[in-house]
Amino acid sequence: MEKENLNEKENRSRLTTYVLVAAAIAAIGGILFGFDTGVISGAILFIVKQWNLTHKQAELATSSVLIGAILGALAGGAMGDRLGRRLSIIYATLLFLAGTVIVSIAGGMTSFLIGRVLIGAAIGVASFMVPLYISELAPAQIRGSMVSLNQFAVTVGILVSYGVNYYYAPAQNWRAMFAVGALPGLILLFGMYALPDSPRWLVSAGRRETAEKVLPKIRGTPQVTEELAEIDEAIRSESGGKVSDLLAPPVRLALIIGVGLAILQQVTGVNTVIYYAPAIFKGAGLQSDSAAIAATSGIGVVNVLFTAVSLWLIDRVGRRPLLLWGVAGMTAALILLGLGFALRGDQAEAGGGGLGLITAISLMIYIAFFAIGLGPIFWLLIAEIYPLKLRAQGMAIATVANWGANFLVAYTFLTLAAVLGKAGVFWFYALMGVITWFFVKRLVPETKGKTLEEIEAYFIARGGRGETSEQRRFRGAA
Repeated sequence: MEKENLNEKENRSRLTTYVLVAAAIAAIGGILFGFDTGVISGAILFIVKQWNLTHKQAELATSSVLIGAILGALAGGAMGDRLGRRLSIIYATLLFLAGTVIVSIAGGMTSFLIGRVLIGAAIGVASFMVPLYISELAPAQIRGSMVSLNQFAVTVGILVSYGVNYYYAPAQNWRAMFAVGALPGLILLFGMYALPDSPRWLVSAGRRETAEKVLPKIRGTPQVTEELAEIDEAIRSESGGKVSDLLAPPVRLALIIGVGLAILQQVTGVNTVIYYAPAIFKGAGLQSDSAAIAATSGIGVVNVLFTAVSLWLIDRVGRRPLLLWGVAGMTAALILLGLGFALRGDQAEAGGGGLGLITAISLMIYIAFFAIGLGPIFWLLIAEIYPLKLRAQGMAIATVANWGANFLVAYTFLTLAAVLGKAGVFWFYALMGVITWFFVKRLVPETKGKTLEEIEAYFIARGGRGETSEQRRFRGAA
């Protein structure tokens, strides 16, 4: 019996082809997320010219997708629990495709904004449903790398969007820029139809017989009795899964960590760099639209490469060290970026190679450290720290906070830059980086190598009270 249990544990830690394929298909949702995040940075340059938009209208065109994302995330928690992770991703993909068509043929701002909001709603659901789906399929020993495939796909989507922007920039064809996003959407739609739902969700939804058929396929072995028993026990120990249960002592800390990281990830300014990178480069001396977009593509390459580094490190080094080093590096880069603009002052708009070089280097450093730490690990942690029956709802709340902060940062950047100057804005983001570092150091636990049920047990045992020495070891505290 002990040998059988040992074999099952060994099988549970193996990466099977089935899990890899399922994770790769689901992660295409990350490509949609990343593509739309990046494509607006190039398209907005030409939309502003064609429709003679004001600063405020340009900000609304950029940030309208975030309004949809907030609405999608609000609805996504209940959707994920009621319909399952798989169907939720499918419906989100259909919404993305509809929004893409509307944006691509929009005759004016009204229809454009409607399409952007629909795309945003789809991304709001997919941005947390995809990591959730993958986390409930992946073995504990490699869950970090598997879930972070989604963030890697986000960076690939951003890079692809920069390439698409550069290709269509000479013709100023912003409609084609958006339309290309339909291709990965169609692949995701058909791919998800062929995949099963998460065994953990199936058990929680009362479909245990289906889970008993799906789990052996995922693990590549019929020996899944112990894992099913752990899932059963976790569900039995939980309440009904009401949103109010997130405020109960065993879950409250997880909620604070999830929402805190969600907000801090955005107020350190990452999507300002993604959305407005061409505008930042133009302000630093790159005068043509095509040159600014080409320079921005370099950021996309760095993002992909260092996210790949994070994939390799995340289950070896752990979540906490990567977060702490990543945030420290981001903060240093933001200070350097602000210094570059401060040294040039009002002469920035007139160009100058020195400022352009400092801007490019500091932006690359910033994105590299974001890609190693906060980028992938935020989405991984919120897929790990909530109990099963509250996982979708907890992730939804954290995602709403993330998109809400994203909206605030995107909508206020141009205005803040006009009031504080670009240097002042980036130094403010650096201050947020310092706060983020101390938040991670004090509160975020190390989840490397733990099963989802073990992580749940940690938060239940802690229950908002003082930590034991074992819990401090789990958290990775000194």
